[in-house]
Amino acid sequence: MSNLSKLEFMALDISWNNYLTWVLDAEIHLDARGLGDIIKEENEVSSHDKAKAMIFLRHHLDEGLKSEYLTLKDPFQLWTSLKERYDHLKATLLPRTRREWMHLRLQDYKTISEYNSAVYRIIFELKLCGKLMNDEDMLEKTLSTFRASNMVLYQQYREKGFKKYSELISFLLVAEQHNALLMKNHEAHPTGSAPFSEANLGTIDPKSEKR
Repeated sequence: MSNLSKLEFMALDISWNNYLTWVLDAEIHLDARGLGDIIKEENEVSSHDKAKAMIFLRHHLDEGLKSEYLTLKDPFQLWTSLKERYDHLKATLLPRTRREWMHLRLQDYKTISEYNSAVYRIIFELKLCGKLMNDEDMLEKTLSTFRASNMVLYQQYREKGFKKYSELISFLLVAEQHNALLMKNHEAHPTGSAPFSEANLGTIDPKSEKR
């Protein structure tokens, strides 16, 4: 392998905190190298590719983990051993993340950006647990959790028939920016704050000059 001193992604921490993201990163990088079958049972991979995969996986392990699994020579054995050790994390992460998704509401966030970040964080954690959400799920979650005071907007957005979550969020972000601009303009020039022009002043009381 070239440039072994450089990590392609964060090494697996012995404390297991990043195991689920590590698995996802490792799978993607192994596939990119044509080594994705290495971590599949009864694979027919050459000893040369197994060695390359083993070097790659060990390079992305915490030093403590490297020592613990020093005797393993087969990358599939290493992969399954790590899975047996850490895969239980999905059992604790999944219920928590599902609960977060269930209680997620657009109306609870001050800005669309904050809500959007929360959506993608939860979606990512569900993906780590093997649960995929689609655009329909994300659209329904967003549209169904509008503030009650925005019911007219809710109906308008429903009628637009968005097919992608990203399209709805882009629309909401633009609307939010327009609303913020209108509020700034209003605060800078509140209703009734503009001075009357001289022409208007001369027509306020036409009888005043006769007195």
